[in-house]
Amino acid sequence: MSSAECPEPIQILDVDSEIYSGTLDCVHCGLCLTSCPTYRVTGRETSSPRGRVHLMRGVAEGEIELSQTVADELHLCLGCRACETKCPSGVRYGALLEQGRAIVAQSGLRKGLGFRVEGFALRHVLAHKGRLKWLVSLLGWVQRLRLDRLAAPFLPGGLSRAQRLLPAIPPSAERERLPAFTPAKSPRRGRVAFLEGCVMPELFGRINRASVRVLAANGFDVWVPGDQVCCGALHAHSGDLASARDLARQNKQAFGGEDTEGFDALITNSAGCGAALREVDHWLPEGSGSLEGKARDVAEFLDEVGFREPLRSLPARVCYDDPCHLVHAQGVASAPRRLLDLIPDLELVPHANADRCCGAAGTYNLLQAQMADAVLEQKLDDLEAAAPEWILTGNPGCLMQLQSGVASRGWEAEVAHPIELLDQALGPDESPVA
Repeated sequence: MSSAECPEPIQILDVDSEIYSGTLDCVHCGLCLTSCPTYRVTGRETSSPRGRVHLMRGVAEGEIELSQTVADELHLCLGCRACETKCPSGVRYGALLEQGRAIVAQSGLRKGLGFRVEGFALRHVLAHKGRLKWLVSLLGWVQRLRLDRLAAPFLPGGLSRAQRLLPAIPPSAERERLPAFTPAKSPRRGRVAFLEGCVMPELFGRINRASVRVLAANGFDVWVPGDQVCCGALHAHSGDLASARDLARQNKQAFGGEDTEGFDALITNSAGCGAALREVDHWLPEGSGSLEGKARDVAEFLDEVGFREPLRSLPARVCYDDPCHLVHAQGVASAPRRLLDLIPDLELVPHANADRCCGAAGTYNLLQAQMADAVLEQKLDDLEAAAPEWILTGNPGCLMQLQSGVASRGWEAEVAHPIELLDQALGPDESPVA
């Protein structure tokens, strides 16, 4: 059985299970160690990809007890998948981690108030557009009345941290869903589907609108089905594979079921969502049809088809920081940089360790605050040395994490998605672009 597949929930000690066969691919060479954020911080073998694979194999063979220690190590992992980039054996560590966490959840070892709140929020809020919109609207009123600042000194650690990470809630007019259809600018080149996501419309609707504008300007009709739902990535990362499968099946139907001939690509602008769409077959025993093969990051797609429109000058010094689930899970690193290089007078400044995790990792920075901060501090040190005016990244969690880090150090650097600068460079200028 291939380690890329993901069967129905497995028995903990079933040595024929997928989690066992997947661990056999690891040859324990150790090339993954220095790529692992938690290993770099702790120096512990059990906090490395190799160590965690050993723990999972030992549990599958019945040689290691499925204890709280094992559960804690699996959840201490950021799931950045940098180890997959380094691995010479092709170990699908991300799929193994999701299954390992699913077993932990089945065993009742996912303990603590934070995990319970996370599970409730993912299943009963994030997966339901109406409930999520209501909650974000409420948080917007709290911010506008400055109640969050008044309550900040009295909030417990997790809520206080969430309050600091949460960006300014856009007004309701900016949180409207995208139109179902946006026509291409002539001459037309094709038709794409677009995944809005769950968090993106509520917190980063400007990025979704910029993405659609840039796609249309480059000659593509943009179709946004209204019955699409959350991609399920956060559910899978938390070990709730049943919810992830349910959401994946809903999206499969929303985007055409088995027939996806009506569009050229399924576009995302969130690295985590894009990785989830590209790996739907890991979750669904029946497969995703042709949906998985059509998923493309917006920068990847525009780079593939060729950016058609001329861009005006944007004099700025920028750093592009790779989202983990774009560079490691999807293998997209050069495309965003090539697109940014098209903008006249934009200086793309390299910084050390651009492909390393920033410590966001979905809900990780709320549940594993100490490790998330340690990883973020390393990232901020590397960025500070490059002294950018803009820090660009392509994932909502990374945007919030880096914005929080920039604010904590009192920098004036702006944090944005690359598509926002491309959209801005498409805008009108007093003098024509040559």
